[in-house]
Amino acid sequence: MSNTLSTDSAIGRQTQGTVRAGGAGRSAPPVSRRPTSGRRGRGRMRLEIAILSGPAILMFLAFVIFPVVLAAFYGFYRWQGYGAPTDFVGLNNYKLILTDPAFQAVLWHNGIIMVLSLVFQGPLAILLALLLNQKIRGRSIIRVLIFVPYVISEVIVGTGWSLMLARTGAVNDLLQHVGLGFLQADWLANPSIAIWSLMGIISWKYIGFAVILMLAGLQSIPDELFEAAQIDGASYWQIQRRITLPLLGPTIRIWAFLSIIGSLQLFDLVYIIWGQYVSGTAGTSTMAIYMVAQGRDAGNYGYGSAVAVVMFLISLIVALIYQRFVLRRDLRGAVTEGAV
Repeated sequence: MSNTLSTDSAIGRQTQGTVRAGGAGRSAPPVSRRPTSGRRGRGRMRLEIAILSGPAILMFLAFVIFPVVLAAFYGFYRWQGYGAPTDFVGLNNYKLILTDPAFQAVLWHNGIIMVLSLVFQGPLAILLALLLNQKIRGRSIIRVLIFVPYVISEVIVGTGWSLMLARTGAVNDLLQHVGLGFLQADWLANPSIAIWSLMGIISWKYIGFAVILMLAGLQSIPDELFEAAQIDGASYWQIQRRITLPLLGPTIRIWAFLSIIGSLQLFDLVYIIWGQYVSGTAGTSTMAIYMVAQGRDAGNYGYGSAVAVVMFLISLIVALIYQRFVLRRDLRGAVTEGAV
């Protein structure tokens, strides 16, 4: 009996070993097939990305990169806008741009507009966002009223403000009727006032966009942080300085980047209100106004193309510097490493 049991046990162990070996043998092929399926998965993912992003990339190449390359090509010629360019001038257009006092003046104007936009709109947008983030009566209506100027066409905004700020416009008439006639001024033609009039119009037009961004940033901050700070005895302004502003930093930096790029490329409001000639004497001309005046209107499209390239390079350099020293932490935190 014991011999029989020993034999059966040996047969059972041998059978189990065979089953394990067979199982291991059957499980080996899927292991060898995994790299193939992984490569197929990655290839399919890349194909999907190419199909989905392909049209956007083609549009970007056709309407952004190609015009920049074409403008750079025309910038080496003295070209009047028709026919093939044949009068090659090399870098003379670019040398003239950098040495032209008029271009240096409009570059200075763009710099002033950029700095004043950050100084005026940023703090005001944060204060309005903090106010509208509270539970107050009519909050929705106030938000809409603040955002409405941003969605109004620049043509309408420029035409309306040019009529109101004229010497015989509504602003001077209102000052006269309220007994402040001594404050009447030539808001658009006086070089010492025109730039401030422009900044007021720009702030009125674009403050709504900044407020919406700040509100979105405020609503992403957890309420538990404010409640914990209040329990610890922090005042309202201490909470805003120690919690709100640091956590609102990424939103502020993104808004500042958009404001800087927009200030460097400002054209429509200045062109509509002051025009290409009055803007120069009023001290509100910008690089884009200079490009149109010296390029298209002067019949020298080659020079205008060179100005466009210089504007592009200035904006690109500013964007790269800002990304390198200001947005570096935000961009680094937005990148996820590792394959899925």
